[in-house]
Amino acid sequence: MEETTKGKEILQWHPAFYASLQIELEEYSKNLVFENEHQLGTQPMEIDILIIKKEKDMLVKKNIGQIFREHNIIEYKSPDDYLGVDDFYKVYGYTCFYKADSAGADRISADELTMTLASARYPYKLVKHLEEKRGYTLQKIEEGIYYIKGDYIPIQLIVTSKLPEEENLWLRNLTNKMADPASAEKLVKEYGKHKDNILYQSVMDIIVRANAEQFQEVGNMCEALKELMKDEFDAVRRDALEQGLEQGIQSMILALLEDFGEIPEELRVQIMEEKNLDTLKLYHKMAARAESMEQFKKEIQACK
Repeated sequence: MEETTKGKEILQWHPAFYASLQIELEEYSKNLVFENEHQLGTQPMEIDILIIKKEKDMLVKKNIGQIFREHNIIEYKSPDDYLGVDDFYKVYGYTCFYKADSAGADRISADELTMTLASARYPYKLVKHLEEKRGYTLQKIEEGIYYIKGDYIPIQLIVTSKLPEEENLWLRNLTNKMADPASAEKLVKEYGKHKDNILYQSVMDIIVRANAEQFQEVGNMCEALKELMKDEFDAVRRDALEQGLEQGIQSMILALLEDFGEIPEELRVQIMEEKNLDTLKLYHKMAARAESMEQFKKEIQACK
């Protein structure tokens, strides 16, 4: 499962991606079946990729699903993770295994399969490998969507951070690096229309947790979102308060030490990089009673 850590909190990106895809393909929900995990073989072997099954004669017009056939294997990497060469071979192997693992000979035809690789970042090393080692070519379909040509199985690459926001609002903003406050405002407005839908709750929850400061700046935030994210916003305020205390104590320590002359750079860095409030308070007491720079340095070294 793709996870990243924000402070002490574990962010679960994979379920949010799963929910985002269902939101983006909502108009086709009656004709698609989503499998978040799939067990291969008679022995337990779950693969951490998404499978979307589509009715044979139904066309998906949505940009991310135009490539879809009956069985669509999807691999997703979280915003802090990278889509590498081995990820391609893992998903390609799973796709072949999925086809061969079906009941009955050739029950799933190779003609019914597609592969999708989704990542927030463009995988330069993987693309170079596919072009140089496998002879594939990359065709840009539109912003954020590329078709990888040269294999019998249709393969697409989705770079979520480059998707058009007007078409893929939720996938585009499934990130921890939201820079545009206008995007946060769009999400808040759209979430307000679907606040009782668990899919929207799931995606909005992780987007806000990963970009809490940006959402605090949205003036017309709906009450449902405020309630959903109350604990997170309280945590952000506490973090900001603690950060302010840290900086204040660090400044006081440095001011006391400057009475002894120029502060060695190594010592200054050690003080500024210390984030534990109790340790900083102890350093402040030591600096206040120290009679020299050397005495202070010896005392804090003894604390390690």
